Amino acid sequence: MDRSRPFTLALAGLLAAGGLVALTPVAHAADTELVRNGGFESGLDGWSCTAGSGAAVTSPTHSGTQALQATPAGSDNARCSQTVAVRPGATYTLSGWVRGGYVYLGASGTGTTDVSTWTPSAPDWQRLATTFTTGATTTSVTIYTHGWYGTGAYQADDLSLIGPGGDPAAPPAAPTGLTAGSATATTITLGWPAVPGATSYRIQQGATAVATVTGTSYTATGLTPGTAYTFRVTALNSAGESAPSAPVTATTTSSGGGTPGGGLPAHALVGYLHASFANGSGYTRMADVPDSWDVIDLAFGEPTSATSGDIRFSLCPVAECPNVESPAEFKAAVKAKQAAGKKVLISIGGQNGQVQLTTAAARDTFVSSVSKIIDEYGLDGLDIDFEGHSLSLQTGDTDFRSPTTAVVVNLIQAVKTLKARYGPGFVLTMAPEIFFVQLGYQYYGSGPWGGQDPRAGAYLPVVHALRDDLTLLHVQDYNSGSIMGLDNQYHSMGGADFHIAMTDMLLTGFPVAGNADRFFPPLRPDQVAIGLPASTQAGNGHTAPAEVTKALDCLTKKTGCGSYQTHGAWPALRGLMTWSINWDRYNQWAFRDNFAAYRWS
Repeated sequence: MDRSRPFTLALAGLLAAGGLVALTPVAHAADTELVRNGGFESGLDGWSCTAGSGAAVTSPTHSGTQALQATPAGSDNARCSQTVAVRPGATYTLSGWVRGGYVYLGASGTGTTDVSTWTPSAPDWQRLATTFTTGATTTSVTIYTHGWYGTGAYQADDLSLIGPGGDPAAPPAAPTGLTAGSATATTITLGWPAVPGATSYRIQQGATAVATVTGTSYTATGLTPGTAYTFRVTALNSAGESAPSAPVTATTTSSGGGTPGGGLPAHALVGYLHASFANGSGYTRMADVPDSWDVIDLAFGEPTSATSGDIRFSLCPVAECPNVESPAEFKAAVKAKQAAGKKVLISIGGQNGQVQLTTAAARDTFVSSVSKIIDEYGLDGLDIDFEGHSLSLQTGDTDFRSPTTAVVVNLIQAVKTLKARYGPGFVLTMAPEIFFVQLGYQYYGSGPWGGQDPRAGAYLPVVHALRDDLTLLHVQDYNSGSIMGLDNQYHSMGGADFHIAMTDMLLTGFPVAGNADRFFPPLRPDQVAIGLPASTQAGNGHTAPAEVTKALDCLTKKTGCGSYQTHGAWPALRGLMTWSINWDRYNQWAFRDNFAAYRWS
């Protein structure tokens, strides 16, 4: 119930009847406008917007020539903020004009009770206002606007904070404690303690400023293997920039088993062979697989139970596959493929093979049982095709660069052990579903507030930790709902656009869950293949050969890209993967023939 309106009406009557002096508050002499560039006439000068979500626009505006427009994306609510010097124990009025759905205006760091006000819908400009009193030791507050997750862009203009001005802000102190964390062949992770009064940090690589972030970590990408790099960090606020931190030097690792080639041709065709079961496509003997296939993934090695880590593989039973070869014939055919330069891998998981390495014992059993399969059949390596609920992030596991979830950590350790056991010739591939990789651009795990699907983006820490050992990543661009690309538009299966947008994310890199401080670095193009179903019977999202060719043209030559424009051209893109060789045979080898006919240059 609104209790202020009756008092207002009564007071108006008294004024009319008796000529009383108005009781309107009079601004204290020291009160002043404290917001810098509150009308955004100087662009975003003085303002910081999360994940690059904000921009100054010329229309619509409340007054003047420009206003703020910010767009929420993924788990980022498009928060734009400014830190303002204030006086302890003083009262302030915060106001501004907003436009859009679910727009918030607030102040944090007040030292008392932080405040915010909002509107669920403002189709035209609407004024928001609130007041607060600073704490006994408060010398600065942060004012902000933001939208809401999954909603459209909002606008803000003429933001104002009226009250006593604080002492002039001083630039922050130089950061201390800069350290280099994990390094890969192409990335180095940096971290440092927060600096009081700093609103952002600038990273210097050598003598060049390479990035500005709001958090206290940064991953340098695109580095050269086996090379030393020196970094410094400075702290910034509205008053200026600090002196640089002490330098830290770190060296990228030498290239690992995922380095260019992996024994594969420049452009490779990868296919899964139904070796342990039959389905509508029929059984194909190893010796009958055409030489067009450069990598043959044996589907599937499966666990004795979801959490045992004990992986078993055997050929399809005769009762199910009357034309199955004997184990001796199968092993001889594997050797013949290898003699012809092909790679044969055991693929672990699949739709029905849930693998959850919840304990160290399961991890060690995984290593020993997978090694046994590789040794028995003389295979070249491992394909990880964990699906369903195999990988799921625990609540609080929010940084893909340093995972804490047992099933993720144990999988990484197991694969590194296998890599060390078999050496640089070990071929490692992965075939995650899009939900576990590209969806990580919007959502990661259960999210900062919980409630999200904990499987979202759950493959990202595995790919990142193993990127220097990784030969190929071929995400399954099928059996998926619409997914947001780097253009912040949703893309759907079945046409060139979907494969272009999803592959561009892997080759460009992306902020995980919209957090620019947690950037998933791009993979090398020779590490990436596009995963597609071989026929309409093989999976949802079949792409016609002509559309596959369009996707390859755009990604390798930047021609015929349609509505989505890639962030580069990658002629070294490794190739295509399909589910499956059996289904392609059933479809008269249409997938294989289209790949063979493609001109890569």
